[in-house]
Amino acid sequence: MDETAASVQERLPKPYPLDICEIKFPTLYEESMNTVVKQECLRYNKLLWCMASSLKDFRKAIKGLIVMTGELEALGKSMFVNEQPEMWVKKGPLSLKPLSSWFLDIIARCEFFQMWYDLGKAPPVFWISGIFFPQAFFTGAMQNFARKYNEEIDLLSYRQTMRDDIVDAPKELTKAPDDGVYIYGIFMEGCRWDCRQHKLADSKPKELFTDLPPLWFCPIKNRVPDALDYRCPCYKVVSRKGTLLTTGHSTNFVLYIEMKTDVVVDKWIKAGVAAFLALKF
Repeated sequence: MDETAASVQERLPKPYPLDICEIKFPTLYEESMNTVVKQECLRYNKLLWCMASSLKDFRKAIKGLIVMTGELEALGKSMFVNEQPEMWVKKGPLSLKPLSSWFLDIIARCEFFQMWYDLGKAPPVFWISGIFFPQAFFTGAMQNFARKYNEEIDLLSYRQTMRDDIVDAPKELTKAPDDGVYIYGIFMEGCRWDCRQHKLADSKPKELFTDLPPLWFCPIKNRVPDALDYRCPCYKVVSRKGTLLTTGHSTNFVLYIEMKTDVVVDKWIKAGVAAFLALKF
């Protein structure tokens, strides 16, 4: 157990310097993404601080230097059976992954925000799966548009465009759009996106989940949705259930993604088609 704790401890990312974050990303009226990145860094810092302190205490407790508390014992048991420890779950993002996959996911998330931090500004394309609170991210992008054009944010909604001409989003999308945001990292269950026909299609045999192409979310004023499109619900994890927070947001549901289809939407509803930001593995 001490070796497992030591290996996690060695690879644990360093917390972000919040004082420097405040200087690099000042709170600006015209750039809401600065607030988003600072909030995200703080959330991940709370998790990293918790992991660092608990691992340090657990290794001391194994050696008999301090008392093995109930929390530390639960931490050890979780690591032994490859489950997310309860004390880390409380601080971390919603996830159904086993501990080994979850830890690699946390490292990848921290690397994404380290890239954002080193860049000193919002990147041209965002890995939406790595964002702790994606609802705040989409609200921030909407606020940027509303303040740029002096529009009422209540009259705005997102037009979502599939960038199915893009294969590797981080490498190919090197310039941010004039309005809205580019995102990638979404998965689909129940069907797939046909990049040639630019519409939904049946899943291929033995293919449970598929990757969605990068998306361009562009705010439009008084937009009228196409009634023929399938409104695909997007969740953080595949459990498709969550609780309502006091902010009015769900702990799991993120938003609806409107997708083109040439069949009646009832087909996709009955198939249980949904999008996810993270899988179980």
